[in-house]
Amino acid sequence: MYQYILRRILVFIPMLIALTMIVFFMLKMAPGDPIAGRLMDPNIDPQVLEQQREAMGLNDPVHIQYFNWVTKVAQGDFGESFIYKGRDVSDLIAGRIENTLQLGLFSLIITILVGIPIGIYSARNPYSLLDYGATTFGFLGLAIPNFFFGLVAIYVFSITLGWFPSQGSVSTPGITGLALMIDKLHHLVLPGITLGLAGTATYMRYMRSEVLDVLGSDYIRTAKAKGMTENSVLYKHTLRNAMIPIITLLGFEIGALLSGAIITEGVFQYPGLGTLFINSISNRDYPVIMAINLMLGVFILVGNLLADIFYSIVDPRIRYE
Repeated sequence: MYQYILRRILVFIPMLIALTMIVFFMLKMAPGDPIAGRLMDPNIDPQVLEQQREAMGLNDPVHIQYFNWVTKVAQGDFGESFIYKGRDVSDLIAGRIENTLQLGLFSLIITILVGIPIGIYSARNPYSLLDYGATTFGFLGLAIPNFFFGLVAIYVFSITLGWFPSQGSVSTPGITGLALMIDKLHHLVLPGITLGLAGTATYMRYMRSEVLDVLGSDYIRTAKAKGMTENSVLYKHTLRNAMIPIITLLGFEIGALLSGAIITEGVFQYPGLGTLFINSISNRDYPVIMAINLMLGVFILVGNLLADIFYSIVDPRIRYE
């Protein structure tokens, strides 16, 4: 297992290099640069802007720009932001990543606690009223875009009812301890549910399908024939096999939650990586865009690796030589 993990980590390196190359060259193909927007200001001398462009290295050939960026990243230097007054990219991300991780974890907990139990219940009680309701919710959850659901949630639960705040991560700056935790949880409810909507629907449908499939297997009928109780059959035999596709989803979910949070954070003006990423794209802040893309790539690759490891824990028959 350790050799397998080491090999996978070594494979991450060329995959991340390929990812950064594709993103970098696509960014450079897009029209405009961080200086282009300032050309509209008649009070700024175009020669000054050209000097700034030269100082930023924007006039260098694309492959030279990429090589310079990769060289700095290999040394742990993600550069300085073009837009945020020369602040280090690492500092910008460090100031936002906590909020995004909290939102992603909150959303994932909601997804697991709601989607999996309802999926199991629907499989044990097929074609019941709750099963039809869960199936309808699953279709709606997958069909409704996150941003649309978020706007509806803001209108209903924030503007109309006033139960939850519509933006931000805290209401009262400077608070600490339990009061800060409660305030943050209060702000996480609407964006967390919005971000986890599609995931909850997906887990629910997958869990129902897998449990129904396993319950129809020969070894499950044999276990019942031997006199095992329904709960023993479910928890000792059925769920172990039914959880394997769910683990696959969990592996993808680690990266997908962070990338999906980009839209959700934009809707709720939540101060995380999502809003930073959107602002950076709008202003062509290349160092910030590249750093966030690299981080998302690492999260997705690590999530897939963790899924492979959990396979062998859930099913002892799976081994990596």
